[in-house]
Amino acid sequence: MLEVRDWGLRPYEESLREMRELRRARRRQEVPDTLLLVEHPPVITVGVQGDDGEPAPSGIPVVRVERGGKSTYHGPGQLVGYPIVDLNPRGRDVRRFVHDVEELVVRAVAAFGISAERLPGKRGVWVDGTRKIASVGVAVEEWVTFHGFALNVDNDLGPFRAFHPCGFDGRLMTSVTEEAGHPVTVKELRAPVKEAWQAVFSPAFVPGEARASGPVVSAVPEG
Repeated sequence: MLEVRDWGLRPYEESLREMRELRRARRRQEVPDTLLLVEHPPVITVGVQGDDGEPAPSGIPVVRVERGGKSTYHGPGQLVGYPIVDLNPRGRDVRRFVHDVEELVVRAVAAFGISAERLPGKRGVWVDGTRKIASVGVAVEEWVTFHGFALNVDNDLGPFRAFHPCGFDGRLMTSVTEEAGHPVTVKELRAPVKEAWQAVFSPAFVPGEARASGPVVSAVPEG
């Protein structure tokens, strides 16, 4: 059984506290595998690989967290997904889990005619190998996942250009609206994301068998 909780617009640190508690609840088997969907007010989050020492865009708060990767930006118009998944019945396969998170995003944006992909040596989800439409960074404690993906839908991409999100040039960031060539809202993305969550994570897990092609990624992915 899979669950989705839609939090709407919620401050990052409040979401972080509740996400961590939900991870503990999943570890205790009190809740099923759950996808949290949320938008955040503007915030820069910095993963375990740090921020290269560069200053954050003026006026945007910075929060350091335990997910993989470097720094990235969240803001209204970006759909953030936090899959809280117990990896014990899934072979404790972190690489497979990250692959499946990326596959979820690839399927969701395909609903808008966007052909996205993974790239060897580059984390996240890309369009035409040159434009990054979603960042991925997870953490795993006691074999339960938290943190997840950030999909640019119709958010302002300007803040990305003020630093190096995930170590990349911020000008590489794109969005569903940019790629579709017409306005697309977070509300419109929710249904495709929920459908992809069910399609990718519902089938029985088969050790060593990925449900879609793509390169194997590191256990602690970067942005």
